[in-house]
Amino acid sequence: MTTPLIEFDTDRLRLRQWRESDGAPFFGMAADPQVMEFLLPLPTRADSDALAARAKALIAEHGWGFWAVERKDTGAFIGFTGLNVPMAALPFSPCVEIGWRLSRASWGQGFATEAARGALQVGFERLGLGEIVAFTAESNVRSAAVMARLGMHEDVAGAFDHPAVPEGHALRRHRLFRIDRAAWLAAQRASE
Repeated sequence: MTTPLIEFDTDRLRLRQWRESDGAPFFGMAADPQVMEFLLPLPTRADSDALAARAKALIAEHGWGFWAVERKDTGAFIGFTGLNVPMAALPFSPCVEIGWRLSRASWGQGFATEAARGALQVGFERLGLGEIVAFTAESNVRSAAVMARLGMHEDVAGAFDHPAVPEGHALRRHRLFRIDRAAWLAAQRASE
């Protein structure tokens, strides 16, 4: 039995399965020091392609994951957004995280928040998840601001050292944000 593939649209975006044509623009993002400022390491093209292939395989297996994001008006690939079960053993595992990475040209237009809201909707309303978390390096104020706009609340006591970041590295300490299904549904009812 195959798992049904989930793809969806928001007002301006299409969140979909990855295509071979996404490889070059995805690697372009990986080679942009500003896009990768809070991520490690700057991957090679092979690393970038492997990450995209893994995202595609997980979507094929589960029906959901880190979807490729394209603009509906231009059809341009602008990055990824979605849900994921982290590979690293984190202090709050098991969990489902929400994450995003968009091209620098797509910043400041509300695309990350729009795509992530769609992913949260899938997570809570279609998949029936009880909670979704997000985490980022302490110094990444832009991503933390998106998390707050999504209605996620910072779990200050849950701050942690990310095991995939070397000890002593400036990006090792991470902030943790959470939102549960009840809070998500209440926020949706309040906005109707």
